Amino acid sequence: MSLAVVYTRANQGVESPLVTVETHLSNGLPALSMVGLPETAVKESRERVRSAILHAGLEFPSGRITINMAPAGVPKSGGRYDLAIALSILAASGQLPAEKLAATEILGELALAGDVRSVQGVLPAVIAARGAGRSLLVPAANAGEACLVEGNTFAAATLQEACQHFMDAPLLALPHTRGQPDAGTAQRTPDIADIRGQHLAKRALLIAAAGGHNMLMVGPPGTGKTLLANTLPGLLPALSEADALEAASIRSVAGQPLTPCQWALPPFRAPHHSASGVAMVGGGRHLTPGEVTLAHAGVLFLDELTEFKRHVLECLREPLESGTVTIVRADYRVAFPARFQLVAAMNPCPCGYHGDAQEPCRCTPERIARYLEKISGPLLDRIDLHVEVSRLDYRELMGRDLMGREPSGAPNNADLRRQVLVTRKRQLARAGVLNSRLTAAQLEKVCALNKDSDLLLQQVVERLRLSARACHRLIKLARTIADLEASAAIAPEHVAEAASYRGVSALSASPGL
Repeated sequence: MSLAVVYTRANQGVESPLVTVETHLSNGLPALSMVGLPETAVKESRERVRSAILHAGLEFPSGRITINMAPAGVPKSGGRYDLAIALSILAASGQLPAEKLAATEILGELALAGDVRSVQGVLPAVIAARGAGRSLLVPAANAGEACLVEGNTFAAATLQEACQHFMDAPLLALPHTRGQPDAGTAQRTPDIADIRGQHLAKRALLIAAAGGHNMLMVGPPGTGKTLLANTLPGLLPALSEADALEAASIRSVAGQPLTPCQWALPPFRAPHHSASGVAMVGGGRHLTPGEVTLAHAGVLFLDELTEFKRHVLECLREPLESGTVTIVRADYRVAFPARFQLVAAMNPCPCGYHGDAQEPCRCTPERIARYLEKISGPLLDRIDLHVEVSRLDYRELMGRDLMGREPSGAPNNADLRRQVLVTRKRQLARAGVLNSRLTAAQLEKVCALNKDSDLLLQQVVERLRLSARACHRLIKLARTIADLEASAAIAPEHVAEAASYRGVSALSASPGL
């Protein structure tokens, strides 16, 4: 009788808990049994492992094989344990030195011919293995993703290569490669300088980017709302190493690994309005991350906001406030990070022309009210900037001033990104977070108002009947406007500009809004 122990990693949310594969060989009729809460795909690995071992020219033991995957309380799914199971069987049968496997964690799905196929969630496993002081063996197809984290990581394309690594021909460790922090940012399109007119919306985009504020654009069709929203990623600076690691881990778990050149780019997600609640916040049979998590540390853009189902939009309220999504099952729970910046666009009514000076609206007040009912007051409270995007006249559309001359000197993405970077550094040095993420305690310390600013804010709150949350968000917005001007104090003009982004007339068509 013999026993071998091999280490691997499970996939639970964006975490990668350790799983110990214990293989015991004993006399008896040939049989292979698995214990430790394996799901169907894991149980089916017995056939993949058997075929792969035989095709590699190795011997599959003929006795009774018992495989325990501990801890039993961690659900195990998929084929990510195939390679670990195969190597544990070979070590238990004396074909591999068991002592060499103790310092390495192993991931990989096996093909019948012995090829090692890629798996999801490699990046969290690399981080966890590094923290545990062990090396990691991954599929060759996941090598580019594994290179993002510095560690003692190896890649194998076949079962034979994996076996040779633990015999007399160890594989070369993967090099640590990442893209430069600003790589690719200059090539983002479209450029905000290419958009004609819409100076108010551009100013709002700059403020939103500088403070991480949520933004809603309202206007008739064809005024450039979607185009404006797509320029926002080009205004954002590169992610910090911690945020980039977290965002990359999320994409790894979702089966969307990053390449080194994408390392520091903030994610930009734009789901279709037919997305379900599970697609938006995550869940499903295997608890996969949703769009709010895939947009973590980046931007979630919802075009045609009122076309989303109301219950889907309501699912956004908790993540917008807490920055996390917790999905609970009967026997365990998973927490996904969801600290994203929401940008949305919508028409003011079903026909799209309510309040437009050139095209008459064909909708009745009751129809407009029903249209706007999909957006609840609590959701609007969590959106800091409400911006009207009006129709351009011909001269503005063609890029000419009133005298017919071509304007010049419009700031581009690179200019505004430098301004955003300076403003964000100022916020992080002062409070450690962007203004949009200030807590109530930090708000009193960082956003103190003088007498004139406080009096103006009181008038705004009373006139617009703002809730406590909306009032606090207005103060944070004023703080960002002051930071853009390098002002130490929040002046009345900063409060006035922040208040101007809360009075979109189209959103007042429904009594509930």
